[in-house]
Amino acid sequence: MSIKTQWISFIHQLQDDICTALETSDGEAKFIEDAWERPEGGGGKTRVISNGKVIEKGGVNTSIVFGKVTEGMHTQLKIEGDSWFACGLSLVIHPLNPFVPTVHANYRMFELYNAAGEVMDRWFGGGTDLTPYYLFEADARHFHQAYKNICDEFDLAFYPAFKKSCDDYFVNTHRNNERRGIGGIFYDYKRPSEEKNIDYWFAFAKAAGYAFIDAYIPIVEQRKNLSYSGDNKRWQEIRRGRYTEFNLVHDRGTIFGLKTNGRTESILMSLPPTVRFDYNDQPQPGSEEDKLLQVCLHPVEWINTNNTDDENEWANKVNTC
Repeated sequence: MSIKTQWISFIHQLQDDICTALETSDGEAKFIEDAWERPEGGGGKTRVISNGKVIEKGGVNTSIVFGKVTEGMHTQLKIEGDSWFACGLSLVIHPLNPFVPTVHANYRMFELYNAAGEVMDRWFGGGTDLTPYYLFEADARHFHQAYKNICDEFDLAFYPAFKKSCDDYFVNTHRNNERRGIGGIFYDYKRPSEEKNIDYWFAFAKAAGYAFIDAYIPIVEQRKNLSYSGDNKRWQEIRRGRYTEFNLVHDRGTIFGLKTNGRTESILMSLPPTVRFDYNDQPQPGSEEDKLLQVCLHPVEWINTNNTDDENEWANKVNTC
């Protein structure tokens, strides 16, 4: 079985398993699938969920797309070669409760071919990042620890490098380098080598992809029943506005999808259902809202040797929910 076929099978299975976990946590809403085809080649399965007890809007999408390298791709995306193939999973979940964070994940493989149809380049990329509206430090440590555990199984250098890449990527540079959340891991353009071959990067993507369930679902279970006010909801919508700005202005995946005539509905599925753009909105210094903003302006190292007891206590609380 070719690496391409194996990757497609993995991405579809990951989609099924993540959707099942999210539906179970919501307890009410179900995903609706919209299969689509791309005229230039390929298609995908867009799965959307909305108006649930927990999830206000979300999607877990897969795509398998291919085609010729156009002049626009060559000049704007710096892609060489004759033709290309891309397959991946992308998800965004926007919960109803402001105390439950938004989450994003993407895992993909890209291949580039010469005129004879031979692979001339191949790379892997992906990651998962968390966007809370209110900061629970124990949640942040749990989320980062889940991905550090996976990274450490493969290479001890991965977590610090991929965390920094995430902190540096999801940034609204037009807003004084304000991050959209508390990060996670992000990696891109990871090409197979003698030391880290195709199977290595495939295995890492699989482990990181499935880590989403252990990293995110327990946080949802811990926070989904907390009471919230209209002011909490307003702040959530302010921060959702920042999320929207990043996706439309800076996100490479959004730009790639639109430049390659991807399916607009699926690409813009990542946008939240309601947002606010209040002029020069600033949280009260020292407030819980300001606490969140400060860690977006100044990335935090969430994992250190003193966090083990906190993480164990947090996990015990989750297990009793």
